[in-house]
Amino acid sequence: MTQSSVLFVCVHNAGRSQMAAAFLTHLAGDRIEVRSAGSAPADAVNPAAVEAMAEVGIDMSAEVPKVLTTAAVQESDVVITMGCGDDCPFFPGKRYEDWKLEDPAGQGVAAVRPIRDEIKRRVEELIASLP
Repeated sequence: MTQSSVLFVCVHNAGRSQMAAAFLTHLAGDRIEVRSAGSAPADAVNPAAVEAMAEVGIDMSAEVPKVLTTAAVQESDVVITMGCGDDCPFFPGKRYEDWKLEDPAGQGVAAVRPIRDEIKRRVEELIASLP
């Protein structure tokens, strides 16, 4: 059985895509290869996102935003975009989904919690849909 590979992409790779990657890694373990990247990466992961994830037992404190590369897209079976628009390269034969989620940038942890919870729900659905 070949391992599925998922790439989460948002603009800054500091909030939504980092939380999604952390949830997928936490829930799927090593069954799925997980990547995240941003079309214009921030300098650091959003502290409110780190705090919100710590509340559910997931440590993102060591994560750093990564730049989106064509290779990352080519190497992934599923590409989940979160507001990166046309900046994400398209390759035929890949599964693409665009998750419309509020951007947690500049918001406190109370505002990030519902975004975190929605991401978890979507990641659980994603896991169920993968081979």
